[in-house]
Amino acid sequence: MTTAPIALARFGLGPRPGTLAAAAGDPRGWLTDEIRARAVAMPELPGSAEVLGELRAQARREREARAMQPASPAPDGAARPSPARDEPSVPQRVYRAEAAARLAAALAAPVGFVERLVWFWSNHFAVSAAKGQSVRVLAGAFEREAIRPHVLGRFAAMLAAVETHPAMLIYLDNVQSVGPSSPAGRRRGRGLNENLAREILELHTLGVEGGYGQADVTSLACILTGWTVTGEAERLGSAGTFAVNPAWHEPGAHPVLSVAYDGSAEEQGRAVLDALARHPATARHIAGKLARHFVADRPPPALVARLERVFLDTDGDLAALALALIEAPEAWEPTPAKVRSPIEFVVAALRALSPAAPDPGQVLGALAALGQPLWTPPGPNGFPDNVDAWATPEGMKTRLDVAARLVARLPDADPLRFLDDVLGAAASDETRSAVRRAETRAQGLAIALMAPEFQRR
Repeated sequence: MTTAPIALARFGLGPRPGTLAAAAGDPRGWLTDEIRARAVAMPELPGSAEVLGELRAQARREREARAMQPASPAPDGAARPSPARDEPSVPQRVYRAEAAARLAAALAAPVGFVERLVWFWSNHFAVSAAKGQSVRVLAGAFEREAIRPHVLGRFAAMLAAVETHPAMLIYLDNVQSVGPSSPAGRRRGRGLNENLAREILELHTLGVEGGYGQADVTSLACILTGWTVTGEAERLGSAGTFAVNPAWHEPGAHPVLSVAYDGSAEEQGRAVLDALARHPATARHIAGKLARHFVADRPPPALVARLERVFLDTDGDLAALALALIEAPEAWEPTPAKVRSPIEFVVAALRALSPAAPDPGQVLGALAALGQPLWTPPGPNGFPDNVDAWATPEGMKTRLDVAARLVARLPDADPLRFLDDVLGAAASDETRSAVRRAETRAQGLAIALMAPEFQRR
Protein backbone atom coordinates (compact mmCIF):
# COMPACT_ATOMS: atom_id res chain seq x y z
CA MET A 1 0.00 0.00 0.00
CA THR A 2 1.14 3.52 -0.66
CA THR A 3 0.97 6.03 2.16
CA ALA A 4 -2.24 7.76 1.04
CA PRO A 5 -4.25 4.50 1.05
CA ILE A 6 -2.70 3.63 4.42
CA ALA A 7 -3.67 6.99 5.89
CA LEU A 8 -7.25 6.85 4.62
CA ALA A 9 -7.94 3.14 5.20
CA ARG A 10 -5.81 2.05 8.16
CA PHE A 11 -6.45 5.17 10.23
CA GLY A 12 -9.51 6.66 8.56
CA LEU A 13 -12.85 5.44 7.27
CA GLY A 14 -11.76 5.03 3.67
CA PRO A 15 -11.44 7.47 0.77
CA ARG A 16 -14.25 9.21 -1.00
CA PRO A 17 -13.90 9.91 -4.73
CA GLY A 18 -11.08 12.40 -5.14
CA THR A 19 -9.63 12.28 -1.64
CA LEU A 20 -6.99 9.66 -2.45
CA ALA A 21 -5.32 11.99 -4.93
CA ALA A 22 -5.77 15.01 -2.66
CA ALA A 23 -4.13 13.24 0.28
CA ALA A 24 -1.19 11.92 -1.73
CA GLY A 25 0.98 14.98 -1.08
CA ASP A 26 0.84 14.78 2.71
CA PRO A 27 -1.05 11.69 3.94
CA ARG A 28 0.10 12.00 7.54
CA GLY A 29 -0.83 15.67 7.51
CA TRP A 30 -4.44 14.83 6.69
CA LEU A 31 -4.61 12.75 9.86
CA THR A 32 -2.76 15.31 11.96
CA ASP A 33 -5.05 18.09 10.79
CA GLU A 34 -8.13 16.25 12.08
CA ILE A 35 -6.55 15.85 15.50
CA ARG A 36 -5.24 19.40 15.77
CA ALA A 37 -8.56 20.85 14.54
CA ARG A 38 -10.40 18.91 17.27
CA ALA A 39 -12.78 17.81 14.53
CA VAL A 40 -15.14 15.76 16.69
CA ALA A 41 -18.68 15.39 15.36
CA MET A 42 -21.23 16.21 18.09
CA PRO A 43 -24.72 15.24 16.87
CA GLU A 44 -27.50 17.18 18.56
CA LEU A 45 -30.05 14.70 19.85
CA PRO A 46 -32.03 14.34 23.09
CA GLY A 47 -29.88 13.55 26.13
CA SER A 48 -29.93 10.53 28.41
CA ALA A 49 -32.33 11.98 30.96
CA GLU A 50 -34.81 12.97 28.24
CA VAL A 51 -34.87 9.60 26.48
CA LEU A 52 -35.14 7.74 29.79
CA GLY A 53 -38.08 9.99 30.61
CA GLU A 54 -39.69 9.15 27.26
CA LEU A 55 -39.17 5.44 27.91
CA ARG A 56 -40.77 5.68 31.34
CA ALA A 57 -43.68 7.67 29.92
CA GLN A 58 -44.24 5.00 27.26
CA ALA A 59 -44.22 2.27 29.90
CA ARG A 60 -46.72 4.26 31.95
CA ARG A 61 -49.04 4.68 28.96
CA GLU A 62 -48.87 0.97 28.21
CA ARG A 63 -49.71 0.08 31.82
CA GLU A 64 -52.67 2.42 31.73
CA ALA A 65 -53.87 0.96 28.42
CA ARG A 66 -53.67 -2.57 29.79
CA ALA A 67 -55.54 -1.54 32.91
CA MET A 68 -58.38 -0.18 30.77
CA GLN A 69 -58.82 -3.43 28.85
CA PRO A 70 -61.78 -5.65 29.82
CA ALA A 71 -60.93 -8.34 32.32
CA SER A 72 -62.87 -11.01 30.40
CA PRO A 73 -60.83 -13.44 28.29
CA ALA A 74 -60.63 -13.07 24.54
CA PRO A 75 -62.94 -15.27 22.44
CA ASP A 76 -62.05 -18.97 22.25
CA GLY A 77 -59.43 -18.49 24.94
CA ALA A 78 -57.05 -16.66 22.59
CA ALA A 79 -54.55 -14.24 24.07
CA ARG A 80 -55.80 -10.67 24.09
CA PRO A 81 -53.61 -8.52 21.81
CA SER A 82 -51.46 -5.77 23.26
CA PRO A 83 -52.57 -2.19 22.62
CA ALA A 84 -51.62 -1.19 19.07
CA ARG A 85 -49.05 1.56 18.53
CA ASP A 86 -49.54 4.24 15.91
CA GLU A 87 -45.80 4.98 15.81
CA PRO A 88 -42.49 3.23 16.55
CA SER A 89 -41.69 2.50 20.17
CA VAL A 90 -39.35 4.84 22.02
CA PRO A 91 -36.44 2.35 21.88
CA GLN A 92 -36.90 1.85 18.13
CA ARG A 93 -37.18 5.55 17.38
CA VAL A 94 -34.28 6.66 19.58
CA TYR A 95 -31.97 3.85 18.46
CA ARG A 96 -32.65 4.58 14.78
CA ALA A 97 -32.12 8.34 15.23
CA GLU A 98 -28.81 7.75 17.03
CA ALA A 99 -27.72 5.29 14.34
CA ALA A 100 -28.56 7.79 11.59
CA ALA A 101 -26.53 10.50 13.36
CA ARG A 102 -23.53 8.22 13.80
CA LEU A 103 -23.67 7.15 10.16
CA ALA A 104 -23.97 10.75 8.97
CA ALA A 105 -20.89 11.72 11.00
CA ALA A 106 -18.93 8.84 9.48
CA LEU A 107 -19.90 9.71 5.92
CA ALA A 108 -19.21 13.43 6.36
CA ALA A 109 -15.77 13.12 8.00
CA PRO A 110 -12.95 14.29 5.69
CA VAL A 111 -10.72 11.38 6.72
CA GLY A 112 -12.48 9.76 9.64
CA PHE A 113 -9.48 9.31 11.95
CA VAL A 114 -11.23 11.03 14.85
CA GLU A 115 -14.41 9.10 14.13
CA ARG A 116 -12.42 5.86 14.21
CA LEU A 117 -11.07 6.89 17.60
CA VAL A 118 -14.64 7.45 18.80
CA TRP A 119 -15.53 3.95 17.65
CA PHE A 120 -12.44 2.50 19.31
CA TRP A 121 -13.21 4.05 22.68
CA SER A 122 -16.91 3.25 22.42
CA ASN A 123 -15.99 -0.41 21.94
CA HIS A 124 -13.38 -0.25 24.71
CA PHE A 125 -16.05 0.99 27.13
CA ALA A 126 -18.73 -1.24 25.66
CA VAL A 127 -22.39 -1.23 26.61
CA SER A 128 -24.91 -3.45 24.83
CA ALA A 129 -28.39 -2.59 23.63
CA ALA A 130 -29.25 -6.26 24.14
CA LYS A 131 -29.35 -5.63 27.90
CA GLY A 132 -32.85 -4.17 27.64
CA GLN A 133 -34.85 -1.14 26.66
CA SER A 134 -33.05 1.26 29.00
CA VAL A 135 -29.61 0.56 27.56
CA ARG A 136 -31.03 0.47 24.04
CA VAL A 137 -32.27 4.06 24.32
CA LEU A 138 -29.05 5.12 26.07
CA ALA A 139 -26.38 3.48 23.89
CA GLY A 140 -26.12 6.31 21.38
CA ALA A 141 -26.36 9.00 24.05
CA PHE A 142 -23.60 7.23 25.97
CA GLU A 143 -21.28 7.58 23.00
CA ARG A 144 -22.26 11.23 22.49
CA GLU A 145 -22.03 12.22 26.16
CA ALA A 146 -19.22 10.09 27.60
CA ILE A 147 -16.95 9.33 24.62
CA ARG A 148 -17.09 12.13 22.04
CA PRO A 149 -16.44 15.08 24.41
CA HIS A 150 -13.29 13.39 25.73
CA VAL A 151 -11.96 11.50 22.69
CA LEU A 152 -9.14 14.06 22.31
CA GLY A 153 -8.97 14.95 25.99
CA ARG A 154 -7.68 13.16 29.08
CA PHE A 155 -8.28 9.47 29.66
CA ALA A 156 -9.11 10.21 33.30
CA ALA A 157 -11.94 12.53 32.24
CA MET A 158 -13.34 9.96 29.82
CA LEU A 159 -13.15 7.23 32.45
CA ALA A 160 -15.06 9.34 34.98
CA ALA A 161 -17.70 10.24 32.38
CA VAL A 162 -18.12 6.60 31.38
CA GLU A 163 -18.44 5.14 34.86
CA THR A 164 -20.97 7.76 35.96
CA HIS A 165 -23.12 7.50 32.84
CA PRO A 166 -26.58 5.95 33.27
CA ALA A 167 -25.92 3.51 30.41
CA MET A 168 -22.88 1.96 32.13
CA LEU A 169 -24.45 1.96 35.59
CA ILE A 170 -27.51 0.14 34.25
CA TYR A 171 -25.64 -2.17 31.86
CA LEU A 172 -23.29 -3.50 34.54
CA ASP A 173 -25.97 -3.61 37.25
CA ASN A 174 -24.46 -1.07 39.61
CA VAL A 175 -27.94 0.38 40.12
CA GLN A 176 -28.66 -2.86 42.00
CA SER A 177 -25.51 -2.89 44.12
CA VAL A 178 -26.09 -2.25 47.82
CA GLY A 179 -23.48 -2.25 50.57
CA PRO A 180 -24.26 -5.16 52.93
CA SER A 181 -23.55 -2.98 55.98
CA SER A 182 -25.26 0.12 54.61
CA PRO A 183 -28.61 1.22 56.07
CA ALA A 184 -30.42 -0.13 52.99
CA GLY A 185 -28.42 -3.35 53.01
CA ARG A 186 -29.21 -4.09 56.65
CA ARG A 187 -32.86 -3.22 56.14
CA ARG A 188 -33.48 -5.03 52.85
CA GLY A 189 -30.95 -7.82 52.92
CA ARG A 190 -29.69 -6.87 49.46
CA GLY A 191 -26.03 -7.23 48.59
CA LEU A 192 -23.04 -6.28 46.53
CA ASN A 193 -22.87 -6.51 42.74
CA GLU A 194 -19.28 -6.67 41.48
CA ASN A 195 -19.90 -6.41 37.73
CA LEU A 196 -18.93 -2.76 37.26
CA ALA A 197 -15.93 -2.99 39.57
CA ARG A 198 -14.60 -6.09 37.82
CA GLU A 199 -14.91 -4.61 34.34
CA ILE A 200 -13.33 -1.32 35.39
CA LEU A 201 -10.23 -3.20 36.51
CA GLU A 202 -10.13 -5.95 33.89
CA LEU A 203 -11.34 -4.13 30.77
CA HIS A 204 -11.42 -0.37 31.27
CA THR A 205 -8.12 0.32 33.06
CA LEU A 206 -5.46 -2.12 34.32
CA GLY A 207 -6.17 -5.10 32.08
CA VAL A 208 -6.35 -8.76 33.01
CA GLU A 209 -2.61 -8.82 33.80
CA GLY A 210 -2.71 -5.52 35.69
CA GLY A 211 -1.76 -6.90 39.09
CA TYR A 212 -5.09 -6.69 40.90
CA GLY A 213 -6.86 -9.48 42.79
CA GLN A 214 -10.33 -10.47 43.91
CA ALA A 215 -9.97 -8.41 47.08
CA ASP A 216 -9.46 -5.31 44.92
CA VAL A 217 -12.59 -6.13 42.93
CA THR A 218 -14.64 -6.46 46.11
CA SER A 219 -13.23 -3.27 47.61
CA LEU A 220 -13.91 -1.30 44.44
CA ALA A 221 -17.44 -2.70 44.35
CA CYS A 222 -17.93 -1.48 47.93
CA ILE A 223 -16.66 1.97 46.94
CA LEU A 224 -19.15 2.11 44.05
CA THR A 225 -22.19 1.10 46.10
CA GLY A 226 -24.75 3.87 45.95
CA TRP A 227 -23.68 5.03 42.47
CA THR A 228 -27.00 4.91 40.67
CA VAL A 229 -29.46 6.60 38.30
CA THR A 230 -32.12 8.88 39.76
CA GLY A 231 -35.68 7.62 39.44
CA GLU A 232 -38.91 9.41 38.65
CA ALA A 233 -39.42 10.42 42.28
CA GLU A 234 -36.28 12.60 41.99
CA ARG A 235 -35.29 12.07 45.62
CA LEU A 236 -31.59 12.24 44.71
CA GLY A 237 -31.75 14.76 41.85
CA SER A 238 -33.13 15.17 38.36
CA ALA A 239 -34.68 11.99 36.97
CA GLY A 240 -32.45 9.94 34.67
CA THR A 241 -29.13 11.39 35.85
CA PHE A 242 -26.19 10.05 37.83
CA ALA A 243 -26.56 10.31 41.59
CA VAL A 244 -25.08 8.82 44.74
CA ASN A 245 -27.38 7.28 47.32
CA PRO A 246 -25.56 7.43 50.67
CA ALA A 247 -28.07 5.02 52.21
CA TRP A 248 -26.79 2.30 49.86
CA HIS A 249 -23.08 2.98 50.28
CA GLU A 250 -20.92 0.49 52.16
CA PRO A 251 -19.42 2.46 55.08
CA GLY A 252 -15.72 2.65 55.89
CA ALA A 253 -12.42 2.91 54.06
CA HIS A 254 -11.75 0.41 51.27
CA PRO A 255 -8.30 -0.57 49.94
CA VAL A 256 -7.66 -0.92 46.20
CA LEU A 257 -4.12 -1.87 45.12
CA SER A 258 -2.98 -1.34 48.73
CA VAL A 259 -4.30 2.24 48.90
CA ALA A 260 -7.19 2.88 51.29
CA TYR A 261 -9.91 5.22 50.04
CA ASP A 262 -12.01 7.14 52.56
CA GLY A 263 -14.47 10.00 52.39
CA SER A 264 -17.96 10.21 50.93
CA ALA A 265 -19.25 7.65 48.45
CA GLU A 266 -18.63 9.95 45.51
CA GLU A 267 -15.22 11.14 46.76
CA GLN A 268 -14.01 7.56 47.19
CA GLY A 269 -15.16 6.53 43.73
CA ARG A 270 -13.74 9.51 41.88
CA ALA A 271 -10.41 9.21 43.71
CA VAL A 272 -9.94 5.55 42.85
CA LEU A 273 -10.93 6.11 39.21
CA ASP A 274 -8.40 8.92 38.98
CA ALA A 275 -5.67 6.68 40.39
CA LEU A 276 -6.55 3.83 38.04
CA ALA A 277 -6.51 6.18 35.04
CA ARG A 278 -2.90 7.12 35.83
CA HIS A 279 -1.63 3.65 36.74
CA PRO A 280 1.28 2.26 34.65
CA ALA A 281 -0.67 -0.94 33.99
CA THR A 282 -3.46 1.13 32.46
CA ALA A 283 -0.96 2.84 30.16
CA ARG A 284 0.35 -0.56 29.07
CA HIS A 285 -3.15 -1.97 28.54
CA ILE A 286 -4.37 1.02 26.51
CA ALA A 287 -1.19 1.23 24.42
CA GLY A 288 -1.39 -2.43 23.45
CA LYS A 289 -5.07 -2.26 22.63
CA LEU A 290 -4.73 0.89 20.50
CA ALA A 291 -1.80 -0.54 18.54
CA ARG A 292 -3.63 -3.83 18.08
CA HIS A 293 -6.71 -2.05 16.73
CA PHE A 294 -4.98 0.15 14.18
CA VAL A 295 -1.82 -1.73 13.20
CA ALA A 296 -1.75 -5.50 13.79
CA ASP A 297 -3.18 -8.27 15.94
CA ARG A 298 0.35 -8.68 17.28
CA PRO A 299 1.64 -5.11 17.23
CA PRO A 300 5.38 -4.37 17.27
CA PRO A 301 6.60 -4.19 20.90
CA ALA A 302 8.50 -0.98 20.12
CA LEU A 303 5.26 0.70 19.04
CA VAL A 304 3.42 -0.42 22.17
CA ALA A 305 6.29 0.79 24.37
CA ARG A 306 6.31 4.18 22.64
CA LEU A 307 2.55 4.64 23.09
CA GLU A 308 2.78 3.54 26.72
CA ARG A 309 5.47 6.14 27.37
CA VAL A 310 3.43 8.91 25.72
CA PHE A 311 0.37 7.97 27.78
CA LEU A 312 2.35 8.24 31.01
CA ASP A 313 4.34 11.34 30.05
CA THR A 314 1.24 13.31 28.97
CA ASP A 315 -1.03 12.25 31.84
CA GLY A 316 -3.25 10.26 29.49
CA ASP A 317 -3.63 12.92 26.79
CA LEU A 318 -5.55 11.02 24.11
CA ALA A 319 -4.82 13.54 21.35
CA ALA A 320 -1.09 13.17 22.04
CA LEU A 321 -1.53 9.40 22.00
CA ALA A 322 -3.26 9.52 18.60
CA LEU A 323 -0.50 11.75 17.20
CA ALA A 324 2.16 9.40 18.56
CA LEU A 325 0.45 6.51 16.80
CA ILE A 326 0.53 8.12 13.35
CA GLU A 327 4.07 9.43 13.86
CA ALA A 328 5.41 5.94 14.60
CA PRO A 329 7.17 4.32 11.62
CA GLU A 330 5.86 0.89 12.66
CA ALA A 331 2.30 2.10 12.04
CA TRP A 332 3.02 2.61 8.33
CA GLU A 333 4.08 -0.93 7.50
CA PRO A 334 3.10 -1.31 3.81
CA THR A 335 1.51 -4.76 4.14
CA PRO A 336 -1.98 -4.45 5.66
CA ALA A 337 -2.30 -6.74 8.68
CA LYS A 338 -5.90 -6.03 9.74
CA VAL A 339 -9.26 -6.91 8.22
CA ARG A 340 -11.92 -4.23 8.26
CA SER A 341 -14.64 -4.93 10.78
CA PRO A 342 -18.19 -5.08 9.38
CA ILE A 343 -18.96 -1.46 10.21
CA GLU A 344 -15.62 -0.31 8.77
CA PHE A 345 -16.35 -2.26 5.59
CA VAL A 346 -19.90 -0.95 5.16
CA VAL A 347 -18.97 2.67 5.87
CA ALA A 348 -15.89 2.52 3.62
CA ALA A 349 -18.05 1.14 0.81
CA LEU A 350 -20.70 3.82 1.28
CA ARG A 351 -18.07 6.59 1.32
CA ALA A 352 -16.55 5.23 -1.87
CA LEU A 353 -19.77 4.56 -3.75
CA SER A 354 -22.04 7.51 -3.26
CA PRO A 355 -22.41 10.82 -1.40
CA ALA A 356 -26.14 10.22 -0.89
CA ALA A 357 -27.14 9.24 2.65
CA PRO A 358 -28.39 5.64 2.80
CA ASP A 359 -31.40 4.37 4.70
CA PRO A 360 -30.18 3.79 8.29
CA GLY A 361 -32.45 0.75 8.56
CA GLN A 362 -30.67 -0.93 5.65
CA VAL A 363 -27.28 -0.21 7.20
CA LEU A 364 -28.40 -1.57 10.57
CA GLY A 365 -29.69 -4.70 8.85
CA ALA A 366 -26.39 -5.18 7.03
CA LEU A 367 -24.39 -4.80 10.25
CA ALA A 368 -26.60 -7.33 12.04
CA ALA A 369 -26.22 -9.81 9.17
CA LEU A 370 -22.44 -9.33 9.28
CA GLY A 371 -22.29 -10.06 13.01
CA GLN A 372 -21.70 -6.56 14.34
CA PRO A 373 -25.11 -5.09 15.25
CA LEU A 374 -24.63 -1.46 16.23
CA TRP A 375 -23.98 -0.94 19.97
CA THR A 376 -24.82 -4.58 20.64
CA PRO A 377 -21.57 -6.42 21.42
CA PRO A 378 -21.81 -9.91 22.93
CA GLY A 379 -20.35 -8.78 26.26
CA PRO A 380 -18.62 -6.01 28.21
CA ASN A 381 -15.36 -6.72 26.37
CA GLY A 382 -16.93 -5.34 23.18
CA PHE A 383 -16.68 -6.72 19.67
CA PRO A 384 -13.57 -8.73 18.79
CA ASP A 385 -10.69 -6.89 17.18
CA ASN A 386 -8.71 -9.54 15.33
CA VAL A 387 -8.50 -11.02 11.86
CA ASP A 388 -9.84 -14.43 12.88
CA ALA A 389 -13.11 -12.92 14.11
CA TRP A 390 -14.04 -11.27 10.81
CA ALA A 391 -12.22 -13.15 8.03
CA THR A 392 -14.31 -16.33 8.27
CA PRO A 393 -15.68 -18.07 5.15
CA GLU A 394 -19.27 -17.44 6.24
CA GLY A 395 -18.48 -13.82 7.08
CA MET A 396 -16.91 -13.23 3.67
CA LYS A 397 -19.90 -14.81 1.93
CA THR A 398 -22.20 -12.41 3.78
CA ARG A 399 -19.93 -9.50 2.84
CA LEU A 400 -20.33 -10.45 -0.80
CA ASP A 401 -24.12 -10.39 -0.40
CA VAL A 402 -23.91 -6.97 1.27
CA ALA A 403 -21.53 -5.69 -1.42
CA ALA A 404 -23.99 -6.73 -4.12
CA ARG A 405 -26.74 -4.74 -2.39
CA LEU A 406 -24.50 -1.70 -1.91
CA VAL A 407 -23.41 -1.45 -5.54
CA ALA A 408 -27.06 -1.27 -6.58
CA ARG A 409 -26.75 2.39 -5.56
CA LEU A 410 -24.41 2.98 -8.54
CA PRO A 411 -25.09 0.20 -11.04
CA ASP A 412 -23.64 2.13 -13.99
CA ALA A 413 -20.43 3.33 -12.34
CA ASP A 414 -17.16 2.36 -14.02
CA PRO A 415 -15.51 -0.25 -11.74
CA LEU A 416 -12.00 0.44 -13.07
CA ARG A 417 -12.40 4.13 -12.37
CA PHE A 418 -13.71 3.16 -8.94
CA LEU A 419 -10.48 1.22 -8.33
CA ASP A 420 -8.42 4.27 -9.28
CA ASP A 421 -10.47 6.56 -7.03
CA VAL A 422 -10.55 4.28 -4.00
CA LEU A 423 -7.45 2.06 -4.14
CA GLY A 424 -5.17 3.82 -6.61
CA ALA A 425 -1.76 2.21 -6.93
CA ALA A 426 -2.66 -0.21 -4.14
CA ALA A 427 -4.97 -2.12 -6.51
CA SER A 428 -3.09 -5.22 -7.65
CA ASP A 429 -2.90 -6.51 -11.21
CA GLU A 430 -4.95 -9.53 -10.10
CA THR A 431 -7.73 -7.31 -8.79
CA ARG A 432 -7.78 -5.17 -11.93
CA SER A 433 -7.91 -8.28 -14.09
CA ALA A 434 -10.79 -9.73 -12.07
CA VAL A 435 -12.73 -6.47 -12.36
CA ARG A 436 -12.17 -6.35 -16.14
CA ARG A 437 -13.54 -9.88 -16.52
CA ALA A 438 -16.79 -9.00 -14.73
CA GLU A 439 -19.91 -9.57 -16.83
CA THR A 440 -21.56 -6.33 -15.68
CA ARG A 441 -20.45 -3.06 -14.15
CA ALA A 442 -22.34 -3.87 -10.95
CA GLN A 443 -20.52 -7.19 -10.71
CA GLY A 444 -17.22 -5.40 -11.28
CA LEU A 445 -17.97 -2.99 -8.44
CA ALA A 446 -18.84 -5.87 -6.11
CA ILE A 447 -15.57 -7.60 -7.01
CA ALA A 448 -13.70 -4.38 -6.24
CA LEU A 449 -15.37 -4.13 -2.83
CA MET A 450 -14.41 -7.73 -2.06
CA ALA A 451 -10.80 -7.30 -3.20
CA PRO A 452 -8.19 -8.00 -0.51
CA GLU A 453 -6.92 -4.43 -0.92
CA PHE A 454 -10.35 -3.10 0.08
CA GLN A 455 -11.10 -5.66 2.80
CA ARG A 456 -7.77 -5.19 4.52
CA ARG A 457 -6.25 -2.15 6.09
